[in-house]
Amino acid sequence: MNFTEYPSKLLQNAVDEFSKLPGIGKKTALRLVLHILRQDNDEVAAFGNSIIKLKNEVKFCKSCNNISDTEICDICSNNNRNHSLICVVENINDVMAIEQTNQFNGIYHVLGGVLSPMDGIGPDDLKILSLEEKCKKGEVNEIIFALSTTMEGDTTNFYLYKRLRNYNVKFTTIARGVSVGDEIIYADEITLGRSIINRINYEEVNTNF
Repeated sequence: MNFTEYPSKLLQNAVDEFSKLPGIGKKTALRLVLHILRQDNDEVAAFGNSIIKLKNEVKFCKSCNNISDTEICDICSNNNRNHSLICVVENINDVMAIEQTNQFNGIYHVLGGVLSPMDGIGPDDLKILSLEEKCKKGEVNEIIFALSTTMEGDTTNFYLYKRLRNYNVKFTTIARGVSVGDEIIYADEITLGRSIINRINYEEVNTNF
């Protein structure tokens, strides 16, 4: 089939919307739309309503920026977690990946991205101020840099270190069990868990400060 020619304009519109999703091409979008057409009306309504409800009602934790159903997420509100140990990650996918390892008992700070001058992403585009406020208040003993081992991730680590190093905070980074250039979410649970447990002092591996 020529994917610029559909038997229905409604079908084409639906395929066009699905293909806007990351990693979804026209063929996959068409397959998903045809699958939805085969479902009962109630099932389709439940699917659509879940997306609308997610968009309208989901919250971002006021403490760590993680997705939550409440103002403060379950992780930050858990008194059994070590609130003086903060793992800095790029996005919510990374929180989920690390949680699945069951090897981390601190809390998180979701930056919402990494520094990327090529893409026009600077410090003001990231969620940094709330992390700095915690450091100012003396609430943080250790910050773990758990960003992807890419140039952008390393640049962000370095920026955060320079910005926060005057506070009484220890800086560590995940061990390089996660290969250089890899994104955190693609590491297997065992490798990622060991990388957190065997984290190393950030200053020891970055000696040019």
